[in-house]
Amino acid sequence: MRKVFRWLLALTVFIGTLSTAGAATAAQSEPTDIKDRLLSIPGMSLVQEKPYPGYRYFVLDYTQPIDHRHPRRGTFQQRITVLHKDTSRPTVFYTSGYNVSTTPSRSEPTRIADANQVSLEYRFFTPSRPAPADWSKLDIWQAASDQHRVYRALKSVYSANWLATGGSKGGMTATYYERFYPRDMDGVVAYVAPNDVVNDEDSAYDRFFAHVGTKECRDRLNAVQREALVRREPLEEKYARYAAEKGYTFTTIGGLDRAYEAVVLDYVWGFWQYSLLADCATVPAKAATASDDEIWNSVDTISGFSAYTDQGLEQYTPYYYQAGTQLGAPTIHFPAIEGKLIRYGYQPPRNFVPRSIPMRFHPRAMRDVDTWVRHHATHMLFVYGQNDPWGSERFRLGAGARDSYVFTAPGLNHGANVAALVPGQKDLATARILKWAGVASQAVQANPAAARPLARYDARLDDRDTEREPAPRP
Repeated sequence: MRKVFRWLLALTVFIGTLSTAGAATAAQSEPTDIKDRLLSIPGMSLVQEKPYPGYRYFVLDYTQPIDHRHPRRGTFQQRITVLHKDTSRPTVFYTSGYNVSTTPSRSEPTRIADANQVSLEYRFFTPSRPAPADWSKLDIWQAASDQHRVYRALKSVYSANWLATGGSKGGMTATYYERFYPRDMDGVVAYVAPNDVVNDEDSAYDRFFAHVGTKECRDRLNAVQREALVRREPLEEKYARYAAEKGYTFTTIGGLDRAYEAVVLDYVWGFWQYSLLADCATVPAKAATASDDEIWNSVDTISGFSAYTDQGLEQYTPYYYQAGTQLGAPTIHFPAIEGKLIRYGYQPPRNFVPRSIPMRFHPRAMRDVDTWVRHHATHMLFVYGQNDPWGSERFRLGAGARDSYVFTAPGLNHGANVAALVPGQKDLATARILKWAGVASQAVQANPAAARPLARYDARLDDRDTEREPAPRP
């Protein structure tokens, strides 16, 4: 009996030694450097690492299915960036809804929570475009599934709380992600996110332009816009010379005349999207007596005469495709301009996408998202600017929403943020972001007025103006 006992004891010790050795070997083989941990994720590859004080910054490619419903039918490389602070910190999942910048930057929630930031390029924006491009696979569910898959790949590295955020189309993207994968994120901060529930009903925009700012400013802007159409012939001659010098063409939109009118009709919208009421001083005060160059320069500064050239449209083909298939697009009227001066009106997204790409609008997509937000939004914050035209059709909360908020920054445009809210709302929004990120102190939980961003402001990282897009793109 004693021999059997000694034999069992020896066997137990031997097995324990093997287990300990195996665990030690596994621990030694597990990467500890953050770059190695990221690159150990299947499908992740390094494009570039860039130094930045206090962070590690990586530009990466991640292998994604072209069609998440049929993942074996081909893949593409999707560009992401990682601004790494510490694996113990929360992580903010950011997207602009367009291209991803490969220059280190930090969204407002990232600064508030002193978090890591993962930024994702939206599918079909180059270089994150499948080849060949099956445009039917560019929709909000496929894009949300891209985010879901990236989140699942990185959650093992960044195990603390996650927040989704983005501005404009990025705010829409964060909202759609939450709708389709509501269990992924601990909170959502959506800035200036349009919500075009019924694409054919856009009267909210006309009401906005009838009252925004002051009458003096509206009259100035309307007069310049009208004068640009009155002087169509000489200014289009200038436009033709400008296009020839730059090598611009107009095949997609259907000609220089269509492009010219599209730029001019964007003028008032573009001003309110990116300018403040004080900037009215830069608009010619007497359009009728202003020189052609003054009219041209004002329109070019605000709308951009390159916007509707083939070269200007090409980068934004994925956006216009989505606007014409799911997102919707605004149609506005121009009561201050005689009908005879307007030949085409506000043109639909179909005019901005090459005819070789088929498009069909699906009206249920935005209704579905809107209904979900009203009835199921949880830990969601929407921030809008009072003078931003895109806020005319916005997300609203219903009785089913929980711990969610819609705030408006007074006097602000498409760059509205939490810092620009009135004090009580600013404190509450900051406190909720900290709470959702899992880093709110007891003092903040007891009193939102104690809430402050946890990271110091860094002009190089925190300047949101770098993402300005030509109007009227959200």
